[in-house]
Amino acid sequence: MTTPQTSDASTVDQPSAEAVLEKFDREARVRHITWRPVALAISVLAIAFSVYHMVVSYIGTPPVMIHRSLHVGLILVLCFALYPMTRKSDRSRIAWYDWILMALSAATFLYMLVRFDQIIASAGRPETMDVVVGAVLVVLVLESARRVTGWALPILAIVFLLYGLVGRSLPGLFRHRGFDFESIVGFLYLTTEGIYGTAIAVSASYIFLFILFGAVLQRSGMGQFFNDIALAIAGQGRGGPAKVAVVASGFLGSINGAAVANVVTTGAFTIPLMKKVGYKKDFAGAVEATASVGGQILPPVMGASAFIMAETLGLPYRTIAVAAIVPALLYYLGIIAQVHLRATRQGLSGISRQNLPAVGAVMKERGHLLIPLIFLIYMLFFSGRTILFSALLTIIVTVIIAELRPATRMSVRDILGALDDGARTAISVAVACAAVGVIVGVVTLTGFGVKLANAIVAIGGGNLLLSLVLTMVASIILGMGLPSIPTYIITATMAAPALAQLGVEPLVAHMFVFYFGLFANITPPVALASYAAAGLSGGDPVRTGFTSMRLALAGYIIPFMFVLNPAMLLQNVTPVEAIRVILTGTAGVLLLAVAVEGHFMTPMHWALRVATALGALLLMSPDGMTDMIGLAAAVVALGAQMVVAKKDGKLSLKSI
Repeated sequence: MTTPQTSDASTVDQPSAEAVLEKFDREARVRHITWRPVALAISVLAIAFSVYHMVVSYIGTPPVMIHRSLHVGLILVLCFALYPMTRKSDRSRIAWYDWILMALSAATFLYMLVRFDQIIASAGRPETMDVVVGAVLVVLVLESARRVTGWALPILAIVFLLYGLVGRSLPGLFRHRGFDFESIVGFLYLTTEGIYGTAIAVSASYIFLFILFGAVLQRSGMGQFFNDIALAIAGQGRGGPAKVAVVASGFLGSINGAAVANVVTTGAFTIPLMKKVGYKKDFAGAVEATASVGGQILPPVMGASAFIMAETLGLPYRTIAVAAIVPALLYYLGIIAQVHLRATRQGLSGISRQNLPAVGAVMKERGHLLIPLIFLIYMLFFSGRTILFSALLTIIVTVIIAELRPATRMSVRDILGALDDGARTAISVAVACAAVGVIVGVVTLTGFGVKLANAIVAIGGGNLLLSLVLTMVASIILGMGLPSIPTYIITATMAAPALAQLGVEPLVAHMFVFYFGLFANITPPVALASYAAAGLSGGDPVRTGFTSMRLALAGYIIPFMFVLNPAMLLQNVTPVEAIRVILTGTAGVLLLAVAVEGHFMTPMHWALRVATALGALLLMSPDGMTDMIGLAAAVVALGAQMVVAKKDGKLSLKSI
């Protein structure tokens, strides 16, 4: 272990961190079964489930409907075995009614297996028993989603089911021809447009394997490596612990894709350090929240959402990853710049060198764990192999590489534990994807997505900027209280078509709604990541939420910029244009941080802050002329600020 061995590295006590996680992340409220035979049986099922997905990723999957129904059926079995009905339910054993729900969950797959040939031959025309089993599956999916994600997703699904049933009676734009119960259930259960649609297809392939990859990395000590290397590199600088939080949370968030869990995992270590060097509670929590949420827009893994986007748009994964690079780096640059300026303004220091691990020691002990990440990037971008094969091979390489050092070596128990962890972690994503399938199925059946797009365009009067604002608001609302993957699927289905109608390229539109769906995690009133961070820091949840928005301000502006100038996504651009966009974007983000913090060498007058903010926005805009005007405004504002700093005796590089 290379963690600092002093009080500087104090952390939140484990029971407190676990309590915060359970309060704000329903995925953490699992049973801990005390009767060993049952606990062992569940672990065996989870391990077998992981092994199945690894095997079929190599030899090929069974027929689509069988593979997807198996994935959903066994995920539901695991869900009802591990997630109690209510917070007050006994977590030491499985309730009698959950045994029934587990049996019904398995039955939905077995029915599909037995009836598969007849279902295919019927071309989607359901028989009575098909409707009964389909209705049971819908109920099971919604109940499992309620247990794992809370009420938001199942309520939304129920609203859409009702819309499908009574839509013919609605007035105006959202009226449709109407569908009976049998038609809706048949569509959701017997086609690949409903529960067994694209969301579950990606969950049963890419997402599961990358979750398993993350579980193997965690068992090998990758989380500890991220913390240690971030401490070694950034810990001594001004406000070092906050920069450590940004770096460590960004890397970990890209792999695990769970904002709240990431906040608690890294925040239990970084938030006490930030408070110790002098950051206020609300700011410390906000730094952790914004950094954790941003991991899901950071390549190469992007919390697995990139793979759904690639599948939805029919684009190669590397196209999505390349498009995400510049906006993600600008987002993190904006956070680090504000963190640094806040430390400069308040005169905060970092952690003393003797209390920090050495870079060489960290790399010697755990640096080899970077090899699987480098190997993954090679496989995804340059090998020409499929994503599934790349993920499978990377998992195997990770286990082999971890054996190189005693600190990371994985025993057979560790490997089995990783397989077990992977299946358990996948429950929340798969259940959410199945519930989203209900919503997407009704949207597809009724044409609601097109109707909503027409409504947004009509309200916006065909004005792109106003329509972008309306789409942003819709995406944040749709993302409230939901995990990132179902958030993206819902916003891509309902909000992105509005931008497509206005001529925005599909990739750009999907990236736009993806960003704002994620930012629901830090946008009050339902800012779960910010509230979880406040639970660890002892700060006020609402103030932490608004501070998070302030830290992430560049992230709220960047999506508008890449819609107005897709060159920021490095799509169809010349090298010269790409360099110009990167340089002006970087300058704009840094100037925005100066304006927000109101400090450059010395405190800034409000008029200079306004001028600096104006220059930042103009530099981030797509036109060459606005870049020149923005640069001129920034030069004037910062020049005047340097004159003020000289009068204050603070005109030096040390004051920046």
